[in-house]
Amino acid sequence: MSVIEAVVVAVWAMLPAYVPNNAAVLAGGGAPIDGGRTWGGRRVLGDGKTWRGTAVGTLVGVALAALLNALAPGAEDALGIGVPTFPAAVMVSLAFGAMLGDILASFLKRRTGRERGAAFPGVDQLDFVIVSLGLTAIVAFDWFTDVFTLPVLAVVVVLTPALHLLTNGIAYALGLKDEPW
Repeated sequence: MSVIEAVVVAVWAMLPAYVPNNAAVLAGGGAPIDGGRTWGGRRVLGDGKTWRGTAVGTLVGVALAALLNALAPGAEDALGIGVPTFPAAVMVSLAFGAMLGDILASFLKRRTGRERGAAFPGVDQLDFVIVSLGLTAIVAFDWFTDVFTLPVLAVVVVLTPALHLLTNGIAYALGLKDEPW
């Protein structure tokens, strides 16, 4: 597999996991998942993790995967590279896994004394990747190993932090986020 093929497959396969957290920011507000509860004197998750954001983010990721399935034949013809299609279980696992990864990162932030929006290098950039890929490997192992070869995983690990910083910087510049990370 060439580097270009690995980049195309990585971006295509990860789009349903890349988009949900951004959609959740746009949908923001609503009831927090933790209901305002505390643990050890700190919020369990915080106001930034809401039921509405989680639902909207997941639905947007699933819808994007369905759209990519529809576009796959034309994309393959145009690019000359095979792109994966997403079975229903993978649509959900990538999208919901991304949301769950962000929720777990928020939980870790609270446990380590970080406030909402505080930087947590490494965790901020890869939380959703680790959980979405882990959940996908559990629900569709054969699909996962066919798509996420070592070159594709390497691209995901290298490219994701840069994309994360870029999209968060744009959201910050547009006034949709309070911090640029």
